[in-house]
Amino acid sequence: MSTDTRMDIEQILEYLPHRYPFLLVDRVLSCAPGKDIVALKNVTINEPFFSGHFPHYKVMPGVLIIEAMAQAAAILSFKTTNTKSDDKSVYYFVGIDKARFKKPVIAGDQLILKVAAVRNMRGLWKFSAVAEVDGQVAAEAEILCTMRTL
Repeated sequence: MSTDTRMDIEQILEYLPHRYPFLLVDRVLSCAPGKDIVALKNVTINEPFFSGHFPHYKVMPGVLIIEAMAQAAAILSFKTTNTKSDDKSVYYFVGIDKARFKKPVIAGDQLILKVAAVRNMRGLWKFSAVAEVDGQVAAEAEILCTMRTL
């Protein structure tokens, strides 16, 4: 396994089933399978949620920031297990703990997603996740996910 893996959008699409407008990871800056991942999401004014979520102050919804962290976590899980997303399985959220929102994420920001694997027990993954903008924490959470066969 590689200890440092960069991924462009085409490679990300091989690992995540999400597509526009719900794909929330644009690039992977580094990935150490079994350990952690650093990814980014460019938050642009043409995001579909901006027209209805505080139209007078373009704020990315907190639930989508959590979803972006979960998508980065899913890539880390797939890279760790040397698998890819397919049409026979789904990667689900099963819990979000200690979620905190510290700074609004607005149009034009670059969201840096830092996710670390805490443990994997019987297919239940626990991650520690932080989303930053300009080096400041925008959101953080503990995320629980699992893979289910359809």
